Amino acid sequence: MERQTRQEYIHDLEVVQELVATMGDKALTNVEQSMKALLEDDAVLAKKVMKADDAIDDMIIDVEDKCILLIAKQQPIAHDLRVIATGFKISTDIERIGDHAFDIAKTAASVKEPLNPDCKRWIEELGNCAASMVRRAVKAYRDRSVQEADEVRKMDKQMDDVFEHTFYALSDFVTKEGARQKGATQLLFIARFLERIGDHAVNIAEWVIYLETAERIHQKKNRLI
Repeated sequence: MERQTRQEYIHDLEVVQELVATMGDKALTNVEQSMKALLEDDAVLAKKVMKADDAIDDMIIDVEDKCILLIAKQQPIAHDLRVIATGFKISTDIERIGDHAFDIAKTAASVKEPLNPDCKRWIEELGNCAASMVRRAVKAYRDRSVQEADEVRKMDKQMDDVFEHTFYALSDFVTKEGARQKGATQLLFIARFLERIGDHAVNIAEWVIYLETAERIHQKKNRLI
């Protein structure tokens, strides 16, 4: 009986981890689709992404409920407790990523005029970088890979560099073109959303490292804005 109970408990822990990873997959899809909607001027797709955020909101509640139940019933310690704690933390970062994808999609749906080609190129590069970080962070969690998590942390420098270039290039463009380029002004907000997505990917990577090594690390950042 005790063995069966332990097996059920291990299964429940695995269910939590898979649910969190699935959340990550959905958030990544929303990031990619929100950028596609923006770059291709697809308001229908943008609204679809906004609606898809509801599923992520529902999933985080499910994760939280399962984690609380495991703590109440099993009183976990050591690695098992870290599985539950990181489930809480990572699901929160994923939910924030989903929120930013929603914000990008909402902005994409409101852009009425074609975007300047240079502006599109700048924001597309930033979007690709953010999506890559999320993809690798979710993979690190699913594979329990400290090495992959470290790679995500290293990518943060590249993300910061791309963000800085994009932000200043867009700011300069808006200054020169003024009110005639409202879409470019909105891209400044999207650049900020993407930079935040990268931050959350780094958070996930750092929680993966904690999960596997019990080492807590935190990367401080100097904000551009």
